[in-house]
Order: sequence, then C-alpha cells, then structure tokens
Amino acid sequence: MVSRTGFFNTIILLGIVQGLIVSALLFFSKNNKRPTRILAVLLLVITLASFNLYANYQNWFDSNLFRFIANFIPWVLVMSAGPLIYFYVRSSLNPDFKINKKYRRHFFPVLIDLVPSLIAFIYVGGVLTKLIRNNPAPWGAFIDTYNVYADIPRWLSITLYVVMSHRWLTDYKIKHHNSLNGQTVNFTWLRQFIRLFIVFQLIWLLYLVPYVIPAYTDKMLDTFDWYPLYIPMAILIYWLGIKGYIISQQQANPQKKPGVNNSNLSPDLIRRVIAALTNAMEINKEFLNPNLSLAMLAENTGFAQKTISAVLNQHLHKSFNEFINRYRIDEFKERIQLPESNNLTIAGVALECGFSSQATFQRTFKELVGKAPSEFRKAMSQTN
Repeated sequence: MVSRTGFFNTIILLGIVQGLIVSALLFFSKNNKRPTRILAVLLLVITLASFNLYANYQNWFDSNLFRFIANFIPWVLVMSAGPLIYFYVRSSLNPDFKINKKYRRHFFPVLIDLVPSLIAFIYVGGVLTKLIRNNPAPWGAFIDTYNVYADIPRWLSITLYVVMSHRWLTDYKIKHHNSLNGQTVNFTWLRQFIRLFIVFQLIWLLYLVPYVIPAYTDKMLDTFDWYPLYIPMAILIYWLGIKGYIISQQQANPQKKPGVNNSNLSPDLIRRVIAALTNAMEINKEFLNPNLSLAMLAENTGFAQKTISAVLNQHLHKSFNEFINRYRIDEFKERIQLPESNNLTIAGVALECGFSSQATFQRTFKELVGKAPSEFRKAMSQTN
C-alpha cells in the first residue's frame, strides 16, 4: 500500500519529468518564437525548484560528494519567474516585443536566489586558502535561515509581475476597443495563465505567513512539510506543460479562415489595399478622427473589413489600432516641434492628433519612441 507521503512524492516526480520533457520540447521546437522559449524557461525554473525538493526527500544529496556539488548549483531561481511571466504575456500578443537591455534589468533581483550558492563558494574558497576555519555549521545555519526569509521577496516579486501582467492584458483589450483581431484564443489562454498564477500565489501566501514566523517555522515543516506548496506547483507544471505546448503548436500551425488567408488575397489586391490605406492616412489624415473604426475605414476605402484586417495582420503585421496609432504618434512628433504648439499641453497636442485617451497615448508613445512624451518634447526644444 502506497503511503500518503509516497503518493505526494510521486505526484511531484511526475511533474518534474513532464516539466523537463515539455520545457525541452518547447525550447527546441521548430516553432522558434520568442514566447515559446520564454515559456520553456519559465517551466524549467519551476521544475528545477521541484526537483531540488524531491531530491532532498529521496536523500539524493546525502552522499558527501552529491551534497558538495549540489551546494554550488542554484536550483531555486524563483526571482526570475515573475519577469518571465510578464514577458511571456507581452511577447505572446506583440510579435515585435524583445527582451532588450532595458528589460534585462528585471532579472537583476535573481541575485537573491544566488546568495546560498555564493556563500558556498566563499566558504569552500576560504577553507582552501585557509582564510576561513573549517567549520560548516554556522554557514549552513545562515543559509537555512536565509532561505526561509528569501521566500518573502520571491513571493512579492511574482505577485508584482502577475499583477502587472493582468493590468497589461486589461489595457491591451481596452487599447484594441475589445476587438482582439484574431487573438481571441491567445488572449483567453493568457488570461487563464495569469489567473492560475493568482491562485497559486494565494496558496503560497497562506503557507508563507506562518512559515516566516520563527515560532511556527519548524511546526509548519513538521506538520505539513512542503507539500501544501509543491503539490499545487506540480499541478501548475502539468497544466502549463500540456496547455502551453498545445497553444505553441496552434501558433505554429494557425487555422486559416476562408476569405482572409494569403491564398485568397492576390498580390494586386494586397497592393491596392495598402495604397488605399496609405492614401487614407497620409493624404486624408483619417487617423485624426478619434472615433475612427475599422468599419469607417472600410467604408472610406471601399474594401471589406475582413480584407483590410487580413492585409494589416498578415502583410503589415499590425493590428488596426497599432496601424492607426503609429500615424498619430508621427503626427504628434511633428506638431510638438511647431512654434504654435508651445502654448499647448502635451495632452492637448495628443488630442489634436486623434488620441481620445491620455493613458493610451502615453503608453503607445513610450512603446514606439522609447521615451516619455515630456522627455521627447524637452529633447526637441534643446535641439531647436
């Protein structure tokens, strides 16, 4: 008869096996898209944390050699999970998103996870050079205590990035006026993805609060061990692995809808649609209308909405709002340098350029230009 502990350990082990396999499949998939690789790394981070716990349960590190080697390997890199969650969400809906130098700074707090391994290196190096006395007990005690309280910034980090991801999804839907332009399945998956992490964070919080109180730390471990946290983590690995892999395959082999796929759009039609869109934006400046919609643009150009959407999505690689807002931002950059704009606020100029929402304007400008509108205006005034 399998004991309860044995049953729980089996669940964790199966999660580890699946996590390793799926993360490898995702990372080396022919669908070499950025979100697929980010998901693979996120899954590996969670899996390695689970492996560290399971290896200790199975006494794999009881051997002096294995224990010595394991001390130098940072199995737990949870501080990287939050940024990976956030970047996965953004890259899944924005194919132009890249983890550039600015975004790499989000991974600096991973140093918190590296402290135990760094302590091990310092201790061993000190002993070998005879600068430190060969007495591992106080060093081990420090690492154990550190690991207890390091869970606080780890929980806070993931929670912060989960909230940021949720807000980004909400803003994305508002930005596109609730029209997801063929991203409905992807958006639904990402919303489920974030909700699952919200649930996991709540479970972790219920365990974390008594765990970090010194009077209850040992009692929590003696009574529950780590199962209340790592069983949900195993379930998280199962779901992320299966669902994430299915979604990645769907992204690699999208179902083409009749009437809007490449085969149904002749090169001549594509050229005519692009010319009409360009004329509507650059000559007629229809983007100045804050209420401009796909239906209005279709009526003014004489092409069907689905045809315009297909050209925008498949050939210009932009959503309707991305296409319109690019012209509005360019218009703003020109107008803000004109003398007559000196007496206008940034919000006033943005309104004249077709933006009806100050928040949308600020976010779009920062994404496309790389700096805030106020910074751009100041730089232009100094140049002129």
